[in-house]
Amino acid sequence: MIKRIFWVGIGVAIGVIAVRKLSEAQQNIGPAGLNRAVGRLSDSVHDFTDTVREGMGRREDELRTALGLDVKN
Repeated sequence: MIKRIFWVGIGVAIGVIAVRKLSEAQQNIGPAGLNRAVGRLSDSVHDFTDTVREGMGRREDELRTALGLDVKN
């Protein structure tokens, strides 16, 4: 009898975990999840382009200084 109760409890716990995982996956796949993913991707691309622009500006200043040209401000 105790073994049955134990195994029923294990089954219920596995069922609860499975339902939570499925509902989480469904939220990520739906329109709201897609919206969040696109937003994160957009933010990442924006941050990357900002970093590249800053690096390009610094390098341009280094080259202008090395060539004896006016450094842009």
